[in-house]
Amino acid sequence: MARIVLLQLLATIVVAVLAALIAGTSSGISALLGGLCCAVPNALFAARLYASAKKPGGANPMTFFIGEFVKIASTVALMAATVYLYHDVNWLAFVAAFILVLKSYFILLFRH
Repeated sequence: MARIVLLQLLATIVVAVLAALIAGTSSGISALLGGLCCAVPNALFAARLYASAKKPGGANPMTFFIGEFVKIASTVALMAATVYLYHDVNWLAFVAAFILVLKSYFILLFRH
């Protein structure tokens, strides 16, 4: 799971740099924020799942479902905070980065 989260953070940086080079600083920041809206909740979910798996008795399905709910809620909250706090959002860069980072785990699936 750590490899997937690191890949998502790397994809966020790459997409943000490309967006900044192609369309300017506002697009780069929007892409960075869009990628982070996906990568940060996934990192927190992975850390929580790892910690619960190390407990005696291991992780149970309820831990997974609660963690998934918290991940989705925090993703929506981060997106709302981005839109509310950063008024120069370039929507194309924001959504494109979010989707690319969200689907970046396919790279690891196709490597094996």
